[in-house]
Amino acid sequence: MIRALLAVSMLTLSAAAAADNHGMLYELRTYTANEGKLDALHDRFRNHTMRIFEKHGMQNVAYWLPADTTDTLIYVIGHKDADAAKASWQAFVADPEWQEVYADSIADGRLVKNIENVFMSKTDYSP
Repeated sequence: MIRALLAVSMLTLSAAAAADNHGMLYELRTYTANEGKLDALHDRFRNHTMRIFEKHGMQNVAYWLPADTTDTLIYVIGHKDADAAKASWQAFVADPEWQEVYADSIADGRLVKNIENVFMSKTDYSP
């Protein structure tokens, strides 16, 4: 799963490498949780993931719950640029603390069944 997380990020990132002329490169991520695992996913983000993201240069922007589903977490993180995003994700998945947190969190089954991500840059008219 950790390798899949990195692979999805890097495939999408390669298509968006020239995305940012106005500041940050943003990454929109949508996680679909396995049945009954959304609360555990929230706990993992709340208690570990967000802090570990910041440790590796990823800026936590915002986290959302869709109004029409009960198994999805959507969030946006910011990166300095495409190179920083790639380096941050590589450092994140290699981090021993993250590997331990991840292993502990899936001891009773994987939390996430699907991850989608999109790299984005703001338009020149965006607030």
